[in-house]
Amino acid sequence: MHIGVMGHRGLSDITEMLVRGELWRLVTGYQTYGLVGVSPLGEGPETWFAEAVLEHGGALEVLGDPERPSPGLMRRARAVHRLAPGLDRTAALLGLVDELVAVWDGEPGGAVADAVARARAAGLYVHTVWPEGSGRA
Repeated sequence: MHIGVMGHRGLSDITEMLVRGELWRLVTGYQTYGLVGVSPLGEGPETWFAEAVLEHGGALEVLGDPERPSPGLMRRARAVHRLAPGLDRTAALLGLVDELVAVWDGEPGGAVADAVARARAAGLYVHTVWPEGSGRA
């Protein structure tokens, strides 16, 4: 099962704690055999998700060239999918996964809202993660 992730950046400290817990709960609901997290390793939820997948015993694939790559996560990735200049990152992510985890406040507009709409239109299951009490910093 390949599960991709996209999420808002700049979350409050309380939201980080809530989201990390929810991501762990979600990831540990899957068997480790065959579990592959696909992440652009962006700041915040995309990195937290990757960490949760690896801690649970799954595999990690990285999409693109992370802005601030975590050397530890990059070393542990089984694959890095580099994108040609101008290639649509969201389309690439959705083409690699069976499901999408969206750390999203539900507001329209923005990259995460666009990814959710495109994933649903493509028939992918979308896990929306935005625990009660969450907010942006």
